Amino acid sequence: MISFVKLRILEPDEKCCLRADTLIKAMEEDEQQGLIPFFVSTTLGTTGSCAFDDLAEIGEALQRLPSVWLHVDAAYAGNSFICPELKYLLKGIEYADSFNTNPNKWLLTNFDCSTLWVRDRLRLTSALVVDPLYLKHGYSDSAIDYRHWGVPLSRRFRSLKLWFVLRSYGISGLQAYIRHHIQLAKRFESLVLKDGRFEVCNDVKLGLVCFRLKGTDRINEKLLSSINASGKLHMVPASVNDTYVIRFCATAQNAKVEDIDFAWDVISDFAAEILEKEQADEVSEIVDRRKTHTLAQKRSFFVRMVSDPKIYNPAINKAQTPHRISTELTSPGHDGTVVTVQSPKTPGSATWISWPLAFLFASADDGTKNDVTLRFRHLDTMMRLSASRRNSATGGSSPSPEAENGMIPLKSPKKSPILLRKRGSSPNPPAAATAGGNNNGSNK
Repeated sequence: MISFVKLRILEPDEKCCLRADTLIKAMEEDEQQGLIPFFVSTTLGTTGSCAFDDLAEIGEALQRLPSVWLHVDAAYAGNSFICPELKYLLKGIEYADSFNTNPNKWLLTNFDCSTLWVRDRLRLTSALVVDPLYLKHGYSDSAIDYRHWGVPLSRRFRSLKLWFVLRSYGISGLQAYIRHHIQLAKRFESLVLKDGRFEVCNDVKLGLVCFRLKGTDRINEKLLSSINASGKLHMVPASVNDTYVIRFCATAQNAKVEDIDFAWDVISDFAAEILEKEQADEVSEIVDRRKTHTLAQKRSFFVRMVSDPKIYNPAINKAQTPHRISTELTSPGHDGTVVTVQSPKTPGSATWISWPLAFLFASADDGTKNDVTLRFRHLDTMMRLSASRRNSATGGSSPSPEAENGMIPLKSPKKSPILLRKRGSSPNPPAAATAGGNNNGSNK
């Protein structure tokens, strides 16, 4: 017979705690799908933020389902329950079927060492018993065989090292050790709360403090990476409510208050360096973004300027004035070009382009008539260029945007003396040559 097991990880509340209503709702959904809930694992002191599930509420809700095994995982926090003042964190433990803690995490025992307590050992061993003929022995009825308490048949003698710890420190010594580390955590929490750049992200009940810089996850990742790379401290991150946090926990056996102050100085110095660099990078990013935006605006303006003169000459926007030219005027140019100025007939009756493009179109040398309409920068009129007669000697000319109301544009200025000298001619010819006389013997 093959059985399928579905594992569900339930979403905690804002305090990272599992509540009874969330659990019951998930179990009802499983039952509607034909599944049979049989195991629930709760946590006292989660790995990420040392949060505590509402064990009393969950245990009471599971009383209507006696077939469900309720397990309590207290790998870290369970060691602190040897202190009477912390027993309140065990509220609801009477509903548990099994309880686990790891003395190697906070009880001065070398790795690895895990202790498990069960309410009914027969329910556990009957499911894991392995009893072939070659494993049977004569003491099966008088001794507890722990190979039936887990999957592996063989195990190391872990209980010996835990026994030595208990004999060396005693209950009072272990309690003092736990209480001292909790005080160190409270000391670190107070230092974090005094600095406005940081925030504490968990309820500090034991020895773990989750904190972070106020800002993005990226800057906190940079901070932790820089600190760990320095070798002065080593911390581990976690995700609490989808937020990147840094976990601080004093793990040295002989840690002191001075060690906590040193650790905070290291964190504070690296934070100042990271924030200063981040601010400089942010300013540089803003400047680069503004430059890119300005360049894009200039490019867009140039394109619009070429395609529509209203963009760069606000005078054209005053076209709806009573002074609009309503008659057609024709003025001959000095080079034979006929300039016609007329009012636009109806909107969209002609293709409107800016004067630079029309200037290029009108300067064609093929002698054909060009009816491309033209709008000056300072007039709301259309100008039609008719190249009826072109002077082949001069090569023709095109109207300048400065020619207003169809007036003949002024002649271009004389050629530059510098250009004339380059071409081998003198800008100021001799007087005799200008008068048409002969230089030969003129001075005699």
